[in-house]
Amino acid sequence: MTMQDAREILLDVAAILSAASIDSPQQDARLLLGAALGRDDAVLPHESISFGDMEKALLETLVARRIAREPVSRIRGWREFWSLRFALSSATLDPRPDSEIIVATAIAAAKARSIVNPAKQLKLLDLGTGSGCLLLACLSELPDAVGLGLDISEDALATARNNATALGLAEQSRFYQHSFMDEMSQFGSFDIILCNPPYIPAAEITALEPEVARYEPMRALDGGADGLDCWRGLMTVVPSCLAAGGCLVVEIGAGQEDDVIQLAEMANMTCVEMHKDLAGITRCLMFRLKN
Repeated sequence: MTMQDAREILLDVAAILSAASIDSPQQDARLLLGAALGRDDAVLPHESISFGDMEKALLETLVARRIAREPVSRIRGWREFWSLRFALSSATLDPRPDSEIIVATAIAAAKARSIVNPAKQLKLLDLGTGSGCLLLACLSELPDAVGLGLDISEDALATARNNATALGLAEQSRFYQHSFMDEMSQFGSFDIILCNPPYIPAAEITALEPEVARYEPMRALDGGADGLDCWRGLMTVVPSCLAAGGCLVVEIGAGQEDDVIQLAEMANMTCVEMHKDLAGITRCLMFRLKN
C-alpha cells in the first residue's frame, strides 16, 4: 500500500468537481476521499494516507457519481442532522439544516408543556416521518417522551426504525405505515405533532437543483398543482388527534404561510408562532386548536 500526500489527491479531485460546476468542490473532495478510505470524516490536506489501486478506483467511482449531481450525503448513505447520524434511503428525504428549526420549535413547546404538567408523559406524532429525523431528534432531547412516526412508504419506515435502533431510541418510538391524508384518530391524541409534507408545486420540481430533482423521492416533494394538496388533507385530519393544549409544528414552502394559515383557520386551528430558516425565509409555523 502506497502512502501519499492527501493534498495532491484532493487538489486533483476538487479541480475535476469544479470543472463540472459542483458547488463546494474542496469540501466534497475531502468527504469523498474519506468515503473511499472507509472513513466517515473528511480527509484534511495535511494528512498522509494509504492510497492504493482499490482506493483510487473507488474514489473515481464516487467522483463520477458526484459529477452526476448525486449528493454527497446519498453517496455516503447518511446525513448528520441535529448532531445525530441518520441513514438515508431512496424513499427518504435528505434532511436539510433548515429543518432543524422544526425540531428546535417542537422541543421548546414540549419542554414548556412538561413544566405545566410534569406528571404527563408527552406523546409526539411525526407525519410523513421518512428517515425519522424530526421525531428522533426531538426524542433525543426528551428522554421521558414517546413518539409515533407514520409514513406511506414501508421502505422509509424500515430506514426510520433502523435509525431509531442505531440512536438508542427504539424504546421511545414506534413506526407504522399510514397516510396522513387519512383519518388518524385511531392512534389517539398527541401533545406535539410534526410534519414536513410534500409542498413543492408539481411544475416547479424539474427546475429544482439536480441534487433534489433527480435524487429525492418524488412523492415526498410533489405538493400538487399549487403545492397545497397535502396541506388541504392534513388540516382536516390533524384536529382529531391533537390533544388539548397541544400543538402542530410544520415546515412550509417559501411564501406559503398565508395559504397554510388560512387552511388551518378553516380547521379550527390558529397560528401562534412563525420562524424563519437560515436564509431568512418563513419556514416553520406552529398551530394550536382554537379555544
